[in-house]
Amino acid sequence: MDAHIKKVYVPMTETSFYILLCLREPNHGYGIVQMVKEMTEGDIVLAPGTMYGSLSKMEKDGLIRFVREEEKRKIYSITDLGSEVLNLEMKRIERLYRNMKEMR
Repeated sequence: MDAHIKKVYVPMTETSFYILLCLREPNHGYGIVQMVKEMTEGDIVLAPGTMYGSLSKMEKDGLIRFVREEEKRKIYSITDLGSEVLNLEMKRIERLYRNMKEMR
C-alpha cells in the first residue's frame, strides 16, 4: 500500500468505511445505501452524491472495482487493496474501543 492511499484512507470516513464493509460482497450504490441504513438503524443515510462520488474516487484509487452492470446498476466489489485498507481501519477502531474500555 502506498503512502498516498494510507494518508487518504486511514483513518477513514464513516462513508468510506461502510462502503468497503458492504462491498465485501458485490453490490451497487443503492444496495449499499440500504445496507448502511439498516446496519445503523437509520442513523446514517448516505446521500446519492456522497455515495457515487465516493464510489468513483475509491474505484480510481483501486480500493474497489467495477464487476458488471445489472439492470442499469453498476455492481462493485472490494479489491485486495481495499480489503487491506479496511482491515487497517478495523484494527484502528478495535484499538480505540479496547483503550476506551480499559480507561473506564
